[in-house]
This record gives sequence, C-alpha cells and structure tokens, in this order.
Amino acid sequence: MSLRIPDLAAKLRQSDFLFNPLDTEIVAEKASSLGHHGRQVEKALGALRDFDASPGGADERREVVAKAAREVWAFFVQRELCGLRDQREVIRFYGIPQEVLNRLGAIEKPQR
Repeated sequence: MSLRIPDLAAKLRQSDFLFNPLDTEIVAEKASSLGHHGRQVEKALGALRDFDASPGGADERREVVAKAAREVWAFFVQRELCGLRDQREVIRFYGIPQEVLNRLGAIEKPQR
C-alpha cells in the first residue's frame, strides 16, 4: 500500500473551478447599490441640516424630514439585503437625527 502526498496544485486548480463570476457580479452590484444609497442618505441629511440652519416653513421642513426618512429607509433595506442587520453604527456614523428615525418607526435606546 502506498501513501500519496496531497497535491497542492490540484487543490488550487480545483478552487479555480469554484470561482463563480455570477456571484462576483452580484456582490459587486450589492456594494455599488449600498454606496449609492449611502450617498443619498448623506445628501438628504445635508439638506435637512442646511434647512435647519436657515429655517423655512413647517410644511417645507416636514417634506425635508420625510425625504431624509425615505432615503434612510432605503439604505437600511439595502444593508439588510447585504446581511448587515445592526443599524446602530450607521445611525451614529451618519448622525441620523431621532426625528428621522421616529418617522421610520425606530426607537433609539438612550446612550449609557
């Protein structure tokens, strides 16, 4: 009975066959979409901050807050589709106001 040493080159060649271009393309699209939605959140929150710096009417502000809430909601959905379920770090990173989170039905727990 003879013993064969594992062929590492054969293992590497086998892993090449496991490469799936479709999976790679899907991951790239998810990342692209996630980045797009992140930029939309930044833009909407910037518009809200700009509005608050030079206040207008209450109806206009409601529209700006609603737009920010829609963009944040879309971003959260995209993150969840990517398997990123915890939104707390994103809320802190983007500085999403409690007012916008309330429009989503999210209740932020007080910081300790």
